[in-house]
Amino acid sequence: MAIQSNASTEEVMGGVKTYSGLTNVKVRAVNPTMEELHAMDINVKQEPNYKVEFSGEEYNKIVFWLANSDGNFKLEILMQNKPRVSQAGKYQWMNAIGQSTWSNTEPSKELNEEGELKYPWWKSEGERKAYTGEETLINFTKAWANVASGDEVSFDSMPAISNGVITEIKHLVEALSTNEVRVLIGVKDGKYQKVYTKYFGRVKPQRDDLFIEKLNDDYGAFNADVGACPELTWGPYVSTATLVTPDTVDENEDWVINKDNGQKVTVEEDLPF
Repeated sequence: MAIQSNASTEEVMGGVKTYSGLTNVKVRAVNPTMEELHAMDINVKQEPNYKVEFSGEEYNKIVFWLANSDGNFKLEILMQNKPRVSQAGKYQWMNAIGQSTWSNTEPSKELNEEGELKYPWWKSEGERKAYTGEETLINFTKAWANVASGDEVSFDSMPAISNGVITEIKHLVEALSTNEVRVLIGVKDGKYQKVYTKYFGRVKPQRDDLFIEKLNDDYGAFNADVGACPELTWGPYVSTATLVTPDTVDENEDWVINKDNGQKVTVEEDLPF
């Protein structure tokens, strides 16, 4: 006999561990080279490509490498050097404090049917048409840099950033090396880690309910599985597809529930004759 056994408590099947849920992370790098990735013990076989094409259009990828005690995770933001336009033809607008909205013209000037300002809450300082992907980048930066409400959050080189020149962001990675940001991480196709980009949280105050609120929004869907825990608790990924409810009765099973004591019995035992 030749059986190389192990204790049943040991994990021997290998594979890459995946995680899901809400967690605090630090930003290790943005658009790193292969050499820089290797220095972070992230093994890649070729230089990363930070350009991608969808439906005939080219996008520049802004890739943040995030980390906690369990591993490294990629946050990808797709940007274009052109204004973001809705299907209805409205432009998305941004301002100096990171507000965003959709409008046909400058939000500070657009009026409603009564002749009043349509967006009275909007601050006109720095208002301009937003680049594709800019809103996601600014929202991430707000939470990561822990910018107070109403304070400035903008990049001087946004036209260059939208073209993939991210020198200004690299400087920010160095400046915020000790900061943390709260993110939701899921698993796609059972093996790929993905970071949710529709909402980013602050470490303080920790408002995990806002993640759930955004997930339930009409435009807040996450194309990854967040695991079996309804509270989005961080931990090793457990696929929701593998959940089993033991007490669910299958009409094709050969037992039924005894109405008197609630116990499972075979069909034969439940027969009245």
